[in-house]
Amino acid sequence: MNEIHIEVENIKCGGCISSIRTAVLKHEYVEEVAVDREKEEVISTTNEGVREEFVELLTSLGYPEKGHNSILNKAKSYVSCAVGRINSNENS
Repeated sequence: MNEIHIEVENIKCGGCISSIRTAVLKHEYVEEVAVDREKEEVISTTNEGVREEFVELLTSLGYPEKGHNSILNKAKSYVSCAVGRINSNENS
């Protein structure tokens, strides 16, 4: 097992965390995923070394690796956050 730690931008709330967890857990090599809101870090346990794929996935959701933020990523993160909140409420 490999544990991947990626520090990201734009994690604001539980909706963000829900969107990140949902997307990352869909990846075929992922065993577990944790999101630390305070540290803005995504930790994933995988069977394969797929760090770059995760960075690309997180960026597509609006949560780029630290130091690579943009207005577009911020806008994407607001959409992902809203979707995450909706999904969290539906599953409650």
